[in-house]
Amino acid sequence: MEDEDVFTYMVGGKAGEGVKKAGTAATDLFLDLGRESFQMNDYQSLIRGGHNFSVVSTSIREVYSHHMEADLIVNLDERSRKIHEEHLAEEGLMFYNLDDSEERDEGLGLPLDEMAKEYSKPDLIKGVAGIAVLAAYTGMDQKDLEDLIEKEYSRGVEENLSFAKEVYKEVEEKIDKTINLEKGKTDSTVLTGNESLSLGAAAGGLDMYIGYPMTPASSILHFFAAHKDDLRVMPIHPENEIAVANMAVGATVPGARVMVGSSGGGLALMEETISLAGMTEAPVLFVLSSRPGPSTGVPTYTEQGDLSFALNQGHGEFPLIVASPGSVKEAFFLSKEMLDLVWKYQTPGIFLTEKHLSESAKTLGLDLDFSDEDGLETKMADEDDDYKRYEKTEDGISALKFPPSKDLIKWNSYEHDELGYTTEDAETVKNMHDKRREKNETLILDLKDMNTVNEFGEGDAVIFTFGSTTLSVREALKFTDIEAKVVQPVFLKPFPIWELERYMDEEVIVVEQNSTGQLAKLLREKCGIKPKTVIRKYDGRPFGPRKLAEKLEGAIE
Repeated sequence: MEDEDVFTYMVGGKAGEGVKKAGTAATDLFLDLGRESFQMNDYQSLIRGGHNFSVVSTSIREVYSHHMEADLIVNLDERSRKIHEEHLAEEGLMFYNLDDSEERDEGLGLPLDEMAKEYSKPDLIKGVAGIAVLAAYTGMDQKDLEDLIEKEYSRGVEENLSFAKEVYKEVEEKIDKTINLEKGKTDSTVLTGNESLSLGAAAGGLDMYIGYPMTPASSILHFFAAHKDDLRVMPIHPENEIAVANMAVGATVPGARVMVGSSGGGLALMEETISLAGMTEAPVLFVLSSRPGPSTGVPTYTEQGDLSFALNQGHGEFPLIVASPGSVKEAFFLSKEMLDLVWKYQTPGIFLTEKHLSESAKTLGLDLDFSDEDGLETKMADEDDDYKRYEKTEDGISALKFPPSKDLIKWNSYEHDELGYTTEDAETVKNMHDKRREKNETLILDLKDMNTVNEFGEGDAVIFTFGSTTLSVREALKFTDIEAKVVQPVFLKPFPIWELERYMDEEVIVVEQNSTGQLAKLLREKCGIKPKTVIRKYDGRPFGPRKLAEKLEGAIE
């Protein structure tokens, strides 16, 4: 089955040539047409000279992930042309930089270097060519192009307008026809996964975001810095990841809601502090946005190799909540929910995601909820109570009090008694272990009344996935006749066995982005589910929907 309504635009060039901006402008062009879009940016860990490209897939239906078969490709240099020749769809059209390549039978050449050298920033302005070509090819009139350039390229707008018009005219002369993109009815905005989870946390009452930049989590810090007055969230950039985590634990003592973020290498430095949060019962939400590892790995690409790492954070035994969103929209609601959960249970949580969801942008409906009316209640002590910070209760949750209360408020990293005083007494040590275990059991009871697993579609085939790979699976099923149910565990610790054990006797397929099948192992260990097939990808690139569709068909047949 083929979905002919998806139109994919791709632009490639050197780092510093405005490639990502051209992709963003294309997404906004499609948004103005009322169409749904998904934008993925691919870039090397180089400030200048590395190969970058942006790909935007659009339709009047919801698009869950990008496609690599492009209907229109604009290459700003010869390297891009060589790389992206294989990505051109059968009826697609490719433009290339004639000044960086010999004239060819395939594609249409544009003298981009020659045209750009007349402007003050010739390298950067070449990215504007990407959007001018798209405008001409889709039949946009010059007035609408001018409006788009003024909105998207306001800095140096006169030069950008002049260059865009030159390119537009050149393209008009070279193409025999334009295409007509059907207008949609979507009333949407465009957010990346990191922007969505940041807004969700802000809606959940976040007071501070503390971070040390590490791709692909860096843009969370940038987002809060750019919007600190609007969102009333204080962004803080300490000297390293260890300082980030310890500062976050300290900030919870007087009652600040805190979130921190990093990738695998940064969270590895925070691991001791995650145990500190478990012992002090400090409600800190850690964002782990994964990239390929181990060590520095491939800094600007995507992978799901940190699942086991996230589930086993910290030494000792304490409640740890781990959850992962399967869409940009879910990132908003899940970060809000996770912030509530860590505060209700006074324990650390890990919001697990990956570069593919963190940095990709998607159109979303305007129904995001910024109210906190449905938030989970944090247990607070009355002022007149005989206060014990670590009081052993039936549900394991102690009431909170914050300065400047007149009562003693002692948070202790050593094992402690109910008041927070250090102890080595055997019975007290046992009681505190019991308290933390009982709190975890109460958490599981609460989760049983919450949405812990997403299911999409119906059919005899059952496909398990998690995180951003859910996007690829849902888009792949648009290109096959397979009737399948997609099962996405949202919460990964505690693992929702009560929801998943009914699949124990099913022949399931698992799709994940790591080399060892970590989700498949988790399903076997926790639920006794033995996958028939595990489809894995671990080259740093997300699944392409059409190729994944072929793999799914092969697995089911």
